[in-house]
Amino acid sequence: MSEVKISAEPRTEFGKGGARRTRRAGKVPAVLYGHGEKPKHIALPAREFAAAIRKGGANQLFAIEVSDGTQVLALPKAIQRDPIRDTFEHVDLLLVRRGEKVTVEVPVQLTGEAARDTLIVHDHDTLSVTADATKVPDHLEASIAGLEAGTQVTAGDVELPAGVELAADPEQTVASVTAAPTAEQLEATLPEVEEATEEAEAEVGEETAEGAEAPAAEENAEAKTEA
Repeated sequence: MSEVKISAEPRTEFGKGGARRTRRAGKVPAVLYGHGEKPKHIALPAREFAAAIRKGGANQLFAIEVSDGTQVLALPKAIQRDPIRDTFEHVDLLLVRRGEKVTVEVPVQLTGEAARDTLIVHDHDTLSVTADATKVPDHLEASIAGLEAGTQVTAGDVELPAGVELAADPEQTVASVTAAPTAEQLEATLPEVEEATEEAEAEVGEETAEGAEAPAAEENAEAKTEA
């Protein structure tokens, strides 16, 4: 994965208020740490950072140039997002050096198609691997082509690029192939689903009725008091 150059500014305001002001200015609050150095608080340009993550993924390597003259390489270690606005709230960046080995979680993509009448369960969508900090793959691939029901793909089955080593348990299940339910099985479950739906609707109706009765009772009580 190629590194992305990005500028940054030292951050002097901390706490929730400072972070909000940083974000309103179009920047992402971040902290650089690692190699025994004192954590450095910085602000990254939000648009450039978001574009790099969209293209390179959560393990994108950044060459960061801080306005105070600091130049470092760093990998995102933890990214906090706003689930509603889908914006970046805060980023922890781990300092790395060229040639240094790091252990990271890399996304696993399933390729191919399993046998007919099967369902695929993606048990783990990332795998822990160790790689050169400047050569972390953006994803790994696990083939499910032609697999029959009852088959599992484990971490040890995933082919790794040169220089990348598996850090996860080789027996960890990545994907499972199960038999797809038959039409008869689906039909058999329909009454249960319908019954559960009716019970849920009845409970909602009761709660709504109770909620409507309470204000009415209060109004009657107030009317008697006034009389």
